[in-house]
Amino acid sequence: MNTLFDKIWDAHVVQQIEDGPTQLYIDRLYCHEVTSPQAFAGMKQRGLKCLRPAQIFCMPDHNTPTHDQDKPIEDPVSKKQVDTLAQNAADFGLNHFGMMHPKNGIIHVVGPERGLSLPGMTIVCGDSHTSTHGAMGAVAFGIGTSEVEMVLASQCILQQKPKSMRINISGSLGRGVTAKDVALYLMSKISTSGATGYFVEYAGSVVKDLSMEGRLTLCNLSIEMGARGGFIAPDEKTFDYLKGREYAPTGEAWDKAVAYWKTLKSGEDAVFDKELCFDGADIQPMITYGTNPGMGMSITDCIPTLEGMGEAAQASFMKSMNYMGFQPGQRLLGHPIDYVFLGACTNGRIEDFRAFASVVKGKKKADGVTAWLVPGSWAVDQQIRMEGLDVVLKDAGFEIRQPGCSACLAMNDDKIPVGKYSVSTSNRNFEGRQGPGSRTILASPLVAAAAAITGVLTDPRTII
Repeated sequence: MNTLFDKIWDAHVVQQIEDGPTQLYIDRLYCHEVTSPQAFAGMKQRGLKCLRPAQIFCMPDHNTPTHDQDKPIEDPVSKKQVDTLAQNAADFGLNHFGMMHPKNGIIHVVGPERGLSLPGMTIVCGDSHTSTHGAMGAVAFGIGTSEVEMVLASQCILQQKPKSMRINISGSLGRGVTAKDVALYLMSKISTSGATGYFVEYAGSVVKDLSMEGRLTLCNLSIEMGARGGFIAPDEKTFDYLKGREYAPTGEAWDKAVAYWKTLKSGEDAVFDKELCFDGADIQPMITYGTNPGMGMSITDCIPTLEGMGEAAQASFMKSMNYMGFQPGQRLLGHPIDYVFLGACTNGRIEDFRAFASVVKGKKKADGVTAWLVPGSWAVDQQIRMEGLDVVLKDAGFEIRQPGCSACLAMNDDKIPVGKYSVSTSNRNFEGRQGPGSRTILASPLVAAAAAITGVLTDPRTII
């Protein structure tokens, strides 16, 4: 019996090249301003048009400032990239949600919330965190710029079929433990290369119990385990989330779609190339202590010691410790922090803002902490205000910025200064990722909120 990955993949095969890659049909291409300019330039150079323009959606997110978006972008490089995307979308007749457009936001937040990402689809974007859309029951993965051009021209891509892995997480999660903690825990166990060469299906009671937003967070971080992508079989929760969304099917087409989506699951006797099992009870609120997302631990634990490490591993580990200003064996609970970032395609959804607000309600932001709270889209921003979360946050001393990738990566104005500690809900803690010399501690919105009001790394379970 085929796995769900096999079912979706096989349904999109145009042709199998002998001793070579598969030509795969792509249902949806997302384009942002950073990885698309060369692809569009190549199309123009060859005098090509897009084969299926209606299947392509463009929006700027990486370079957009998170304040004064109604004014011209000050940074000349960012301005050029954003303007170039708008021009290319106009030249090729593509859907474009530009800055200040009510449908603008981070592309991996907008796709699901608008019903553009649907079960059974193949979805690509020139961005590694395209795996996010796998939460809808889609095969979604990041591609390179030359591949973006390939999809623009032919709505197809040449790909080697990855191996399949299933990660089962049984039981249930404890108080204060979120989908972000699940992802950081998995990476701490299998490392940032543990899923290399695989497409991961997440299963088990913990995954089933996650909200759609939680599933989006989990799938978002698949790439950080080295996986080609990660996804979750669609269920009633998926269908309820999608029903009535702008680009989702309606009427008879909806009924027909749901009937098909219900078939999208791995068979009872499906064989995976690799299976891993974990227990949700073992997962605690997590933080990272190093310079890759796999260097994670429970917030109450101590950084590992050098014991048992080989010489090369020790050198790499100490390089990371020196960058972060930490020591092997150090306990980080109570460590002072400087910045808090809530947002990114990992944790910039309404559920994340609800979680953050639930912790800070009736309290005050710690003096000396700079907090950037950045919705993943204008739709999220609108919902924050509809639910009165903006008032809760303002009363606690926080302000909400405008949508964009913000401090996830140093491509806009929101950069963490040299040597400063940032508790970030984003997906990467590489050296310089949030700004040259910045020190990033990845965490959930609950851990970020607890740090924001105490000024130090705090177990959120002592507050909620």
